Order: sequence, then C-alpha cells, then structure tokens
Amino acid sequence: MWQPRRQLTTSTNHNTAVMPHSYGLRAGTRYAFSRGFKEAGMIRLSTYMKTYRVGDIVDLKVNGAVQKGMPHKVYHGKTGVVYNVTKSAVGVILYKKVDNRYLEKRISVRIEHVQHSRSREDFIKRVKENAIKKREAKEKGVHVHLKRQAVGPRDAHFVKQAGNKPETVVPIAYDTHI
Repeated sequence: MWQPRRQLTTSTNHNTAVMPHSYGLRAGTRYAFSRGFKEAGMIRLSTYMKTYRVGDIVDLKVNGAVQKGMPHKVYHGKTGVVYNVTKSAVGVILYKKVDNRYLEKRISVRIEHVQHSRSREDFIKRVKENAIKKREAKEKGVHVHLKRQAVGPRDAHFVKQAGNKPETVVPIAYDTHI
C-alpha cells in the first residue's frame, strides 16, 4: 500500500522529527497479532477439523504464527460471510469503512485466521424457544406475547427500621505508623 513520504522538520534537533517512520504492511500489530497467554506453540488440530460452508458467519482473528493467508490488519476482529471454500482457505465478504461509506470487500483467508461467529447464537436460541411457546399457545388457544420486554424498575417495598439504625460512613484516617 503506497503512502506519501512524510516531511521532517527543518530544525537541527533530530528529536523533533515527525513520528512514526514505519508504514509497513504489518506496522502497529505488535499486540494485535501476538498469540495469547499460554496459546503459543503448535496450532490445535481442532482448527483444521472445523467445517466451513458458504453462507456461514465467521469472525476474523489473525493468528500470528501463520503468515500465509493472513488478512490485512484492518480486517482483524471483523465479522463476515463465507462466499467461497477451498482446500485450506475460505473467501469472506466483509465491509470496510472508507471515509463516509462501507465498501464490500472479498478476501481469501486461511482457516487458521477464521473462527465461526457466535453472534447469532442467542437469536437462534430465542427463535426456537418462541416456536415452542407459539405451538403450546396454539394448542391451549391463548395469545402469547413473544416480544422481549424491557426490565422495569424494582417493586416498591418498605425498609424495616427495627435493628436497622442509620450510620454515618466515613473513610478511615490515613495512618503512617508501621
């Protein structure tokens, strides 16, 4: 990716140069692409045993141990849809924000950098529960509300005064004695 060359200040002091000076493909990924705590070393076989199908929703999470098929850093953490499956990679449709719009991008990524997304699990679970509720309500002949309701405030209640005298809470004074 081409970037314009940055101008240095005309000062004789070399410490006043415009920083940073690194604009490489993986610049600024020291922490983003590092392996997690106790996750260094060989890649688990379960990574290769997962099945990806066209239409699956996947999350891109770059594995720094595998340089082949690594997506660009802007796609790290993004969610997309699989549109192509090959032997060791998947094609993913993602949306990249460019200025004031989102552009559809199609990238090929090795499966080491891809995980099945769990974003729809709660929704699918709720759909199944609603289907059961709807079926039971139809058998009983009653109407059931399936929309989620916002949690209201707590119910009114009395605070018992017996054995519950008010007390003043103050911070403990700082003590320097050892």
